[in-house]
Amino acid sequence: MNSYPTEMLVQLAPIMFVAGLDLPPTLAAAPVVPSLANKDPSSPPTPPPKVQDPFTLLIFRLREVLLSQSKSAVWSPDRTKVFQVVLVDKAVGFPPRKSVPPDDSSYANAHSPLSPMTPSSPVFPDGLIAPIWIKKHMTYLPSVFVLFLRMYEAPHTTTRSPLGQPDSDMERERAEEERKRDADLSAEIAQRKKSTGERGIKLTVVLIASRRMLDDPSLDGRLSFIRKQSNLDSRAALFVLSPVSPSELNDFVSSLQDALYEPAIDYYTSHSKRVRRKRNRHSQAVSSYNPPAALVGATTPRPLRPEGWTVRYEYKMAAFAEFRGEDEVALKHYQDAYATLMIMFGSTAILPPRTKRWAEAKVLADTINVKITKFYLYNNEHALALSHHNSHMRRFADFSRGWGIGEETFEYWSWMARQYRVLAELLEQGARSTLTLPALTPGPRAAGGLPDALGPGGAPLELDAVRMMGLNPSHALQHPGHYYYMAARCTEARRERFLASEGLTTTPGYANEKKVDHLTLALELYTKAYELFKQHSSTASQGRLTLWIAYRIALTYYHSGKFEMAVRFFERIAKTYRREKWSTLLRPLYTTWYACTQKLGDVELSVKLLVEMIACGDVDEPGSCQEDLSAILKSSVPSFVDDVLTVDLVECEPIWDTLVIFWKSEVYVGEEAVFQFTLIAPTNNDISKLPVESITITFSSDYKPITLRHCASESSGPIRMVPVGMVQPADAAGQPLEVAANLRWRASDRVIVSGTVLSDTPVTLSVSSLVVTLKESGWTIKINHDVRATREGAIIPPYWLSSLNPVQFIPVTRDDRSNVVFRHRPHQLSVSFSHQQEALLDEEFPITVEIANSDDRHVDVVVDILLQPAEVDGAVQYIVHNGHRSSGLIKGAECGIIAPGASVRKTFILVASGAAGNRTIDVSVQSNASSTLPTVHRPTGLSMSSSTSSLAANDTNEFLRTLVIPATAPFSVTHDVEYQVSLCPARPLSELSTLGGDSWDGGEVIVMTKLECMAPCGLEVEGLELKRLESNRAKITRSSNEIDGSTFPAEFLTGDQFCNICCVSLASREYDLTEGDAVPGPGEYIVTWRRIHSLGERGPSSTTRLPLPLLRPPQESLIGFMTIPSAAKLHVPVPMHLVIRNRNATRSAIVTVALDQSTVDGFVVAGPRGGRLPIILPGAEEKVTWNLIPVECGMVRVPHVRVMDYRMAPSTNDDGLSGSVDEGVLVQVIDTRFGTWTGDAGSQGQIGQTDKIFIFP
Repeated sequence: MNSYPTEMLVQLAPIMFVAGLDLPPTLAAAPVVPSLANKDPSSPPTPPPKVQDPFTLLIFRLREVLLSQSKSAVWSPDRTKVFQVVLVDKAVGFPPRKSVPPDDSSYANAHSPLSPMTPSSPVFPDGLIAPIWIKKHMTYLPSVFVLFLRMYEAPHTTTRSPLGQPDSDMERERAEEERKRDADLSAEIAQRKKSTGERGIKLTVVLIASRRMLDDPSLDGRLSFIRKQSNLDSRAALFVLSPVSPSELNDFVSSLQDALYEPAIDYYTSHSKRVRRKRNRHSQAVSSYNPPAALVGATTPRPLRPEGWTVRYEYKMAAFAEFRGEDEVALKHYQDAYATLMIMFGSTAILPPRTKRWAEAKVLADTINVKITKFYLYNNEHALALSHHNSHMRRFADFSRGWGIGEETFEYWSWMARQYRVLAELLEQGARSTLTLPALTPGPRAAGGLPDALGPGGAPLELDAVRMMGLNPSHALQHPGHYYYMAARCTEARRERFLASEGLTTTPGYANEKKVDHLTLALELYTKAYELFKQHSSTASQGRLTLWIAYRIALTYYHSGKFEMAVRFFERIAKTYRREKWSTLLRPLYTTWYACTQKLGDVELSVKLLVEMIACGDVDEPGSCQEDLSAILKSSVPSFVDDVLTVDLVECEPIWDTLVIFWKSEVYVGEEAVFQFTLIAPTNNDISKLPVESITITFSSDYKPITLRHCASESSGPIRMVPVGMVQPADAAGQPLEVAANLRWRASDRVIVSGTVLSDTPVTLSVSSLVVTLKESGWTIKINHDVRATREGAIIPPYWLSSLNPVQFIPVTRDDRSNVVFRHRPHQLSVSFSHQQEALLDEEFPITVEIANSDDRHVDVVVDILLQPAEVDGAVQYIVHNGHRSSGLIKGAECGIIAPGASVRKTFILVASGAAGNRTIDVSVQSNASSTLPTVHRPTGLSMSSSTSSLAANDTNEFLRTLVIPATAPFSVTHDVEYQVSLCPARPLSELSTLGGDSWDGGEVIVMTKLECMAPCGLEVEGLELKRLESNRAKITRSSNEIDGSTFPAEFLTGDQFCNICCVSLASREYDLTEGDAVPGPGEYIVTWRRIHSLGERGPSSTTRLPLPLLRPPQESLIGFMTIPSAAKLHVPVPMHLVIRNRNATRSAIVTVALDQSTVDGFVVAGPRGGRLPIILPGAEEKVTWNLIPVECGMVRVPHVRVMDYRMAPSTNDDGLSGSVDEGVLVQVIDTRFGTWTGDAGSQGQIGQTDKIFIFP
């Protein structure tokens, strides 16, 4: 930005003049001129030495605080109430408003000294705006003037009269002196008030006084006198300051600026209004300026056109808006000024090219462009900022072509470089402050994909779809390094155009251009771009661009003649380019690097570079690098006589394409592996004159290398076969293999090295390195190659040479053709299992593993057994081997060493219980044929039934087998449950046994259990036992197997059944946990049995536990018991009793009883026909009795009694509230002669009841 006036680029802020803070001469940091301090305000004054005067220290601190408030900077987006402070002398004056003094008769018609209408103005007569106008308002015209003055204080004295009263004369003299000093102070302030008032500048006076003066009662009167005498404003015009601490001083300065900020804004607002009025006048009338009489006879200069006045006034209003901190208003005026400037540049009649005003207008346009771009960036409108800057460059590029300074001139590229650099510096300053550069990472792709973004009929894409397609880099704001790079490229183009026009032009700019050091300027720009790219590089692609910039720096150093610096950069860049195979970029780099080494006279480095250049290929001049290398080797000697120069091409492009093929991918230890190693000369690169002396091929393991020596008498055909025999291990006796071969290549020649290799140990073998040795005139050069690399663009099909005459190849299609794996011969073991077809739950199920050795070696065998988790719920399982029990893995079951032809068996036990289902067992048989074991030589050729494991150092194999054992239940169990209601009356609450909970009058349950044999084989049941379990809710009272114990032992086949009946007593209803809760079975059956094998053998004893079912007794809380005799005599009365029992523990019952009249035909009934019983309390009961006189013989139906419970009749009314209905709930009545309930509590209507009795005559 140094190319433009600083005043036209910096961020404008309100100007505050501060006077009266001059340091004593002995403490002043810099001399102060009558107008301004020469010292840069951006740097604080030098701290004074220690002083005892508090006022001097206060002045120094004030200067420091004020100068640190705001500093002139191009980038300053913060809009706070802070002034640009300028320290001035008390007697500082202001620039004149007009070019003639006020007492001149022509003062009314005169103009500003900087106006285009003033002949002495730098912009007379058609200039637009001068930088001195901005400087005037930044340096010479403040918006507020702060004057610091020392308030007079009489010397402190303690002299009193002899009587102890104050001396009146002394007090009077003191008051007169203070009044005199205050009058002088007021006159000084009034004089300054007059000068500032004429310019509309706010004057504020700060009186410095001691802390003692602040407590003086006369202070208010003195301040009122000073204010009136000096005509100061009533608001923010007079302050008093005493020596305070630094923190309090900062608060004072902040409050002072807050108070004066509004007057400063008013000052610039009044200027804007004045300029707007002038603009409106000029827009309505053409300029009426008449030149002075002294100039009538001369050539009349052309005055400024209306467009120029518009630019001038718009620029002034933009500047005043910027002073006020109104960036949006300033942006609008800058845009209007810029648009009018573009109209002026569009006409050469308004702004003729290559004139002074044309150059000034270009500078003005460039600076306005910077302002507009900066304001856009303040608002984070990156796209608008970049768009305006690009538009500015594009417009002036078009203008320049019309002015005759297009792309073929150095002026054009100089201006382009300047624009890129200004943008880069602006972004760099912003990035160090508050600017956040946009992230250019692409967003996530839409789920519908890009084709779905097209509407029917080829409608335009949506915005998100357009963004997914990509972004033009010139339309995206990037980091400053990019624009520094563009500026550097433009500078290089500028230099090229300058050198091309040297001696062909005599323009005035050519003389200035000759003074420019283009290379230094480009180097500076490239260096800045390089540092910024390194700072912002987050991906590999950006890192490569950083290397490209480093390459441009190296080229600049080369053109500058700094060859050593260029070589340093080339060395660092080439490392990455080699590793990432950027051959296209390496070729020009090598060319320039080689030119640098020639200038430096480094022969060894030149030889290395030539070898690498030969590897990359001579695209432009085939064979030139080979000739240069031959010339250097013949005309020079190495620095050390016996030294070997090594050139590493492992990461570079290879000179020869190589191909390694092993005929087999795997061979057994002790067998030979056949290989062919092919070297292919490039088709488009001449290497026929390379002085190849030998080629050394090295394998990956410890093997002796193969060396091919050059012999011109050997075959030189396009395809040469070089047999080398067997490659020997490194510890074998004898010399390494050396074979003679013709090592001169024409284009596409092939040399095929064929041989065999043998290994006694397992190993993966491949060719690890290739070293080519060149010898010429004392030079020995060793070139290291990567045997897996191929030249760029080369496709080498993997062919195996099967015949040399005629030449025939066999294609090899497998991927692992470049290496061979030596493995141990697999062990010949057979693994088999023997067990029953199915396992039964709860039995010990034996499984036998038999391992037979069919190999000719002794093997040490270990077995691992893994029991997989069952896939059914509730399954329990484990395996047992040699007393070790595990629910998962049994590891390392040793089988010992198995001799050839022998076998071994291992038996393990599977126990499955719980749920039936398949049980999965994985068996791993691991064998090891160590060299320490005895070996029996037998013919080989036996096959292995399972795959071997991965290659290990020892001769080990692993055989995997999976067993799936079905596990079924030996018995199926069904339970028939019958509930019998207790007829015993409820015990009264007064009995202790009722509260003790040991009552078992809750009824009885008859459980009949049926067991059916489900095993696929016969079972011998040795015993059946019903084991009682502790329970406070149910207990077993008797069981049928306890009565008859002679049933077992017995044999059962599949489908055979046997049963057992038990009786269970239930606890009282009061002790149920919840209504309807199931009662766990109070016992379990223990069945002891054995499996019967096919030969009648019995298996081990097994035990199966079968629990009783859950008991769910009936849950009726209110129940009736009907007691009647089973038989009666005709006309003899018999009683019929009905007992209503409330079994609920918390709820009373409201019960009605009604006798069905339609069922009394066979009896004469004496008793109540219906009615409501008393409320039945919890646990209580009520009894109703009828006398029946039979009048018929035979089976006669007794009268039916209907019992209703009204407390258990819920209903829902229309309003949603619960209520009761008249019907109630029918209560079950049980005949005590039967009193049984079949099924669970949820069943209804299954009460064992009859309503008939037999009547005898």
